[in-house]
Order: sequence, then C-alpha cells, then structure tokens
Amino acid sequence: MLYFILSHVLGGLAGVAMVSDFSVGLYEREPPIPPGEYVRVSYEVLKSFTHELFVSAGLSLDDAEVVADALVTADLMGISSHGVQRVRRYVDGLLGCCVNPRPKVRLVRDVGAVALLDADGGLGHPVGVKAMKIAVEKAKVFGVSLVLVRNSQHYGIAGYYALKAVEEGLIGVSVTNSEKLVAYVNTTSRVLGTNPIAIGVPRPKPPPILFDAATSVVPVGKIELYAKLGKTVREGWVLSQDGSLLSGDANKILNEIKNGRAAILPLGGLGEEFGGHKGSGLAFMIDVIAGVLSGAAWGIHVGYTTGEKPANVGHAFAAINIESFMPTQEFHARIEKYIEEIKSLPKHPQADKIWLPGEKAWHTMQTRLKIGIPLHKNICKELNQVAKNLNIKNKLNCDNSTPPT
Repeated sequence: MLYFILSHVLGGLAGVAMVSDFSVGLYEREPPIPPGEYVRVSYEVLKSFTHELFVSAGLSLDDAEVVADALVTADLMGISSHGVQRVRRYVDGLLGCCVNPRPKVRLVRDVGAVALLDADGGLGHPVGVKAMKIAVEKAKVFGVSLVLVRNSQHYGIAGYYALKAVEEGLIGVSVTNSEKLVAYVNTTSRVLGTNPIAIGVPRPKPPPILFDAATSVVPVGKIELYAKLGKTVREGWVLSQDGSLLSGDANKILNEIKNGRAAILPLGGLGEEFGGHKGSGLAFMIDVIAGVLSGAAWGIHVGYTTGEKPANVGHAFAAINIESFMPTQEFHARIEKYIEEIKSLPKHPQADKIWLPGEKAWHTMQTRLKIGIPLHKNICKELNQVAKNLNIKNKLNCDNSTPPT
C-alpha cells in the first residue's frame, strides 16, 4: 500500500491535499502507554526490515513487498494486533510444514463477473491483492464483481484489500474466514473464525470511508498482543468451556483458547440479549461465502499458519463500480451530504468526537507517517530474534528510534 499512502495520503485523495481534512492534529487511536516501553520506528525503516525478514524466509521479492506493506500499514493505522507482531507467526509457518513460500496462484474459474483463485497454500496477502485487482477489472466491465479464493492462509487486515478498490474509485468489500477461535451463540466451544469484513468507500477528499471489523468481540490478535505485552484480558471477551467468563492474565487465557478450553465470544457478546446471535450469524454467513462456496475449509476444518496441515483459508472480494449506478460526481455529493448530517448530530457529552468508519485509522496513519510507528520493546526484540534466527545481521534499535544498524 506504499503507493496508496504516498499518492493519496501525502498527495491527497482525488487531488485534495492531506492537510485539508487533518483538523484533529496529531492523533493516535492506539497511543503507546506507557511511552517508555515503546520505540518509534519510521514506516520506511520498519517496512524495509520486515521485507528483508520475509525474503530471507523464502518469499519472492514481490510477495515479501506485499506482506511487509500489509503488516506495516496495519501498524500505521493503529491496528497493531495485525501488524508486525504477526511476523514471527508467518515466518514460523514459512519455515515449517504448511505455508508455501513460492505459491503458483491458479485461476480455477473465470465466468463473467466472477472468478475463483487457488492460492496454492501461500500467504493470503499477495493472492488477496491479485484477487481484488481482478474484482476491480471485472466491476469496471460488469458493474459488480465477486472473486473467491481457496487454499490460502491468513491475509492480515481485511481493509487493506477494500482500499485497493477505493484507489480505483470503486467500492470494495473483503471478507475472510479463519481458524476456529469463536463460540457460536449459545455454545461454549470454538467453531467459528473471527471472520472479519471490510467495506471501503471512496470520497472526493480524504479520508475514505473504511469499515473493518472482526465478527467476534475482539480479534485473537489483540489477545496475542496483550499476552506479549503482559496485559490483562477484560471480562466479556472470552468464554470457558464450562460457560463462565474469563478475565485476567492474557497469556494464560490465550493458552486456554489455543488448547480448546476457551473461546472468544462473537460480536454482541454472551447469549442473545446484546446481539451475540447477530455476530455469530454474520461470521457463519461469511464462512459460507468465503469457505463453503469457494471450496476452502470452513469452521472447525480451517487450519492455522503454524499447524500440521495446510490451513485452506478462504477469502472473498467484491467491487462495485459507482458509474454503473450513477455519475461518480453525484455519488460524491450524496455521500458528503450524508457525512455532513452525521457529523452535525448532537454529540454525547462523554464522546471526544463523532467519528466516521476508518477516520481514526486515517488520522493515526498520517500522524505516524510524521512521527514514526510506536513499537513495543517486546515486539521489537522479537523481530530482532527472528532476524537472528534467519542469519540477518541487520537489526532494529530497541532502545530508541534511530534506524536499524
């Protein structure tokens, strides 16, 4: 997403300067607290270092570029659960059994506005970019499109791919299934993935609209990150097999989830009173499209990056050509009017601001492009250990924000 960041963030979406919509000043949706436990690393430095790790782990230069960019973009946006803290997991998968470092992506079906790709067991990021590119090309011809992917692996933040359509002036949709981590409503064992959905909508000025969320109360990456940082899990996120809610030591709870003795709750939480049936129902339907329909695995059958068999993750990508429904200029006028109406609503006295989907991530990205990405020292040291294991002499400075030596 480097070209998206440089051409649209720094240069301004649709020719509008970045500063035109940056009225909140320096902002981070996920501030580094306490600051002393973090170092600031520039986007360029962190991406270059991450790229080197993946090349050494066997990826091609191009695929390593995509994977590194997707991870560092997540950190730029303040989604550190899906940022470079995932590097060790991916590298372990590449060096282990079942992540193919040099996949030969295959077009299985190509019929009108739809297509099906086989990812050949490779990481999901490169095939995700390819699939959305195909979806965009088809939508420009047919108005709408749907491209499915099977035999893939984890693909990072879903919003990364929705924004690929936004770059082309189209509405983009991206969903994926994942390994079993989440309880279905009124049950206590893992059966669903966190199965996120992302929808990106272009605007005449930045930021674009980007909704990107898991269909669980929290993504497992957040619990993984909390475990690495020594944080505690709050009550209402995780359910034990006996039906009780778990809270406390994130590392212990993560182990309970991995060992099948606990599950993350679906979006809406426990039971149906607050909408747990809605979150698990949405996750189920995403699995039907991305998993069942694509020929990928679903539910309990989806594997893990570092597992003993190919994960066979499934993805789905859709694009909508605005011009097929109305002139883009008319759409932009209508969406800006809608946004104006939302922004002019009475603000809750305890709220800091009325935010649009993706707005916090956008301002966080702009801030971190200026002052650097906060990297927890534990994650920094973990990345250096990965580099050492790969016989890479280069390393990050985990004591301050100077470039790697």
